[in-house]
Amino acid sequence: MNILILTEAFPPEIRSASHLLYELAEDLVEKGFQVTVITRFPKNYIDKIDKKYTGKLFSREKMSGINLIRVYSFSFLRHIPLIRGLSQFILSGLLAIGGILAGRQDIILTYSPPLPLGISAYLLGKTKKAPFIFNVQDIFPQSVIDLGLLKNKVLIKISEAMEKFIYKKARYITVHSDGNRENIISKNVNPEKIVTIHNWVDTDLIKSNEGWDNNFRNKNNLNGRFVVSFAGVMGFAQGLDIVINCAELLKSYKDILFLLVGDGVKKDGLIKKVKDIQLNNIKFLPLQPKEIYLSILYASDICLVTLDKNVKTPVVPAKLLNIMASGRPVVACMNLKGDAPKIIKA
Repeated sequence: MNILILTEAFPPEIRSASHLLYELAEDLVEKGFQVTVITRFPKNYIDKIDKKYTGKLFSREKMSGINLIRVYSFSFLRHIPLIRGLSQFILSGLLAIGGILAGRQDIILTYSPPLPLGISAYLLGKTKKAPFIFNVQDIFPQSVIDLGLLKNKVLIKISEAMEKFIYKKARYITVHSDGNRENIISKNVNPEKIVTIHNWVDTDLIKSNEGWDNNFRNKNNLNGRFVVSFAGVMGFAQGLDIVINCAELLKSYKDILFLLVGDGVKKDGLIKKVKDIQLNNIKFLPLQPKEIYLSILYASDICLVTLDKNVKTPVVPAKLLNIMASGRPVVACMNLKGDAPKIIKA
């Protein structure tokens, strides 16, 4: 059976979605399926984008038995929500074109956000006469409406119409929590086509072991400090200002250090805020590869999971499961009505 996966991000990009879909594709290959992934040229490299992509519109590669077709994508100002939304439409179109190169397929799989990938999967499904499965990681557009990033009534109606269209046309819809399933059912979608498949962690890689050999503390001068870490995307949804506020309240405790690791549209603003109020108990680090991320977990005394108070959709941040699998203590700051607090309390 031939399976086509459309994804905005794929390794070596350092994002939870890229790792989840890579692990899924890898396992499908091991089970005997022919898997093709359509994605963009990698961005957010630790160092820089490989020169082998310079001047190319697309490339074909092999990764762990996965057929990989990468397509060129434009660079946009991601901190401007409207432009970011436009970029998602353009990228989804480019991935659809890449999908045409993939040949015959039996099943097409994609995820949201970005929502327009569902339209690409539908169109490819029509041309290849293959059903598509829509994996919902976050309820869009409701999530950006709640954050105040989408206010235009016309654009809201267009986005909601697109959402309903994709739900109707998908053969199956997969979600990572029961709360997300109930949310979609409430939009008059047939419950029989919605399946809850919880996100996973690589238990072979993440081991709950206090004796983990960890040089991360030594390399980053963390010895003797009580480390409170946040590692991940620093975007609109994370609400990380509260971490800065907590650090300010605890600045007299010289042994406590807040470690913020990652990247995102809000990072520069957070760094500026820390400088403006002259805090010395916060350390910023750039995005780290997955193996270093594990070292960060084990170097931490407490791991933070935050969501903006206005995030009311039942999202479960992928980092939560990794933290819990590592056995580190979790402190969460988020709306109590979501599914993540239920997992923490269970």
